[in-house]
Amino acid sequence: MKKGENSTQSSISIAKLEKRRKYVEIAASVGLLLVLVAMMSPFFGGIFGHSMMWAKWIYAGGALVYTGARVVDVNAPGDSLRLRRLRRLEFWAGMCFIIGAAFWFYKLQYYSGFLAGPLAVMRQTVAFTMAGAVIQIVASWMIAARMKKE
Repeated sequence: MKKGENSTQSSISIAKLEKRRKYVEIAASVGLLLVLVAMMSPFFGGIFGHSMMWAKWIYAGGALVYTGARVVDVNAPGDSLRLRRLRRLEFWAGMCFIIGAAFWFYKLQYYSGFLAGPLAVMRQTVAFTMAGAVIQIVASWMIAARMKKE
């Protein structure tokens, strides 16, 4: 009887884990979409007016949503150490986005008195966004390959 109870409890916890993984991926995707919308703001500066002012907040919000989603533990008890480390690597992509947001706030304040273009303001933000995107892409590919092996 204990064996049947244990398998039922295990299937329930697996279902909860899969549901949590689904919600975490949705939140991470929403965060990445917010980062994308904010990164497109310099191209639409003439249409929306002061797009750099509101876009930095959207970028920071997206970075926080993405990083918050990656903090949530979605590892099963039987996952390998390598898979756990790959999931932790996705968190560091979020940290790259947060650092990019910090540079955006800092540089926008620094260049507020000058007639600097959006590229001067967003140079470090673009660099950290690209670094975070590369980390996210590589980690997601490696996680998918590792899960297939396991």
